[in-house]
Amino acid sequence: MEKPQPWLGKPLTDIFFILAPPFLSLAVVVCFPAIFQNNAHMPDAWWVVLILLIDVAHVYSTLYRTYLNKQLYNRFKPLLIGIPVLALMVGSGIYLLSGLWFWRVLAYLAVYHFVRQQYGFMRLYSRFEKTPAWYRQVDQFVIYYAAIYPLLYWHLHGGRNFNWFVENEFLITASRPALNVATAVYCAMLVVYVFKEVHYWLHFRSINVPRVGVITGTLVSWYFGIVYFNGDLAFTLLNVVSHGIPYMALIWIFGQKESARPESGRWLPLFFGQYGVVLFLGLIFLLAWFEEGLWDWTVWQEHPNLFSLFHQFPVALGKPALALIVPLLAVPQITHYVIDGFIWKKGQH
Repeated sequence: MEKPQPWLGKPLTDIFFILAPPFLSLAVVVCFPAIFQNNAHMPDAWWVVLILLIDVAHVYSTLYRTYLNKQLYNRFKPLLIGIPVLALMVGSGIYLLSGLWFWRVLAYLAVYHFVRQQYGFMRLYSRFEKTPAWYRQVDQFVIYYAAIYPLLYWHLHGGRNFNWFVENEFLITASRPALNVATAVYCAMLVVYVFKEVHYWLHFRSINVPRVGVITGTLVSWYFGIVYFNGDLAFTLLNVVSHGIPYMALIWIFGQKESARPESGRWLPLFFGQYGVVLFLGLIFLLAWFEEGLWDWTVWQEHPNLFSLFHQFPVALGKPALALIVPLLAVPQITHYVIDGFIWKKGQH
């Protein structure tokens, strides 16, 4: 008898919003090569969709799992208060010493968060499996190295037409021998993973579709986004869409379940009711627009046409002021990166 699939929500929700984004993103890049594959410039329209409405907005979707969830807020209250304060203090100190090192630390923290999210999805979709230990060890190695190898390629090869945040944030050290070793490990990993899945099928006569989907999606988004293609728009599309949309979908799935519990408070039912998706997206889109407007007004000044309201009053800030403003504006994403490692752990209930 075919085993039921370990979906997190409705099957179509999981398929379209958690599993499909990497493959759909790759299809878009392949179908429009002139726009995506080696483009070092991102048009404003794509910036709004990918950065503002997905990348930044997904950070604010964490609110529904923390500050707007009464039960979880009470459970993680010390962290939810302490992390933003600590992020501002430490971030300001680092920025005063070196603005580049601030962005470097933030970039590596972001990378860690992105990699761990894929592991988390794999664990969720493996939660009912009773398999030999070596199965789980192979899956764990693959989900991590699927992201780590492209990052090693970035560091050991260089020459990418994109950055995570700013130029020179990563410590690039070109080394062909080290890259050859990393590539050999990657190829061997793919062979072992295929063998493991064939062995799984022969033993159980079934396939865990969402788990395989997450692992192959991670392989696709990281390899093609960083190694195969060398365009800012291709990297952002494969990186941001594959990370942000599944995360927001996960928040939505769990929020719908938790909003029915009285202990979740009065806010969740408002955002997860019958028409709550409009409020759910509306709030995080508004917060994302406001944050990016402040960034553009005080720091980047790259999209004045998109944030003309903010640019009514031109500002020119020195390093002491930026040492406060930049870490302050980064507090939401730092909090998101750190707190996300706690809020999905099982509680006593």
